[in-house]
Amino acid sequence: MGLVIALNKGRIFKECLPLLADCQIEPDGDPNVSRKLIFGSRTGGHKLIITRSADVLTYVENGVADIGITGKDTILEYGSTMGFYEMLDMGIGRCKMMTAGPVGVVEPEGVLRVATKFVNITRAYYQKRGRQVAVIKLSGAMEIAPLLGLSDTIVDIVDTGNTLKANGLEARDTLCDISTRLIVNRASMKTKFVAVQALIQNLERVVRL
Repeated sequence: MGLVIALNKGRIFKECLPLLADCQIEPDGDPNVSRKLIFGSRTGGHKLIITRSADVLTYVENGVADIGITGKDTILEYGSTMGFYEMLDMGIGRCKMMTAGPVGVVEPEGVLRVATKFVNITRAYYQKRGRQVAVIKLSGAMEIAPLLGLSDTIVDIVDTGNTLKANGLEARDTLCDISTRLIVNRASMKTKFVAVQALIQNLERVVRL
């Protein structure tokens, strides 16, 4: 039975393709050339949907996709546990979500201004620590917010840290570790159990190599 698999476009999609290929799931066209966002598979009758990270959750929760592959940051920020199960850490796209601020500058007392696109994660983090914050939502280029006086600090994904350094910032506290996760629609876990379990087991074997 074929599965519908929603994939986070960009880096995660590119890193997932070889893993899926090792499980005999390959798109029936070249995603690097085609502008298509939905592909069939060469074997098995599967379908691949390439979409934005948050939309992966939406497609899986609503049963449009049986399987979703996206970052843990997306699950923490937008996800609920109502419509899907988180089944597998795929071991790719590893990074950290961290706070960062200008090098050598001490955070001010009182209300802390924090720029981020991870609003829910940020609020929960500071709430647990009893720190009052004003969260400023940005879609990208968080690093320039402290430089322009918009915020005191930022919360963002940190990989190498090179972008922070290039903009005069330093990484500080780690909120959580991030990696790519496989999620499964709750109904699909029942109706397509054999196919879903087979894919999970195959991917487990591949990521452990």
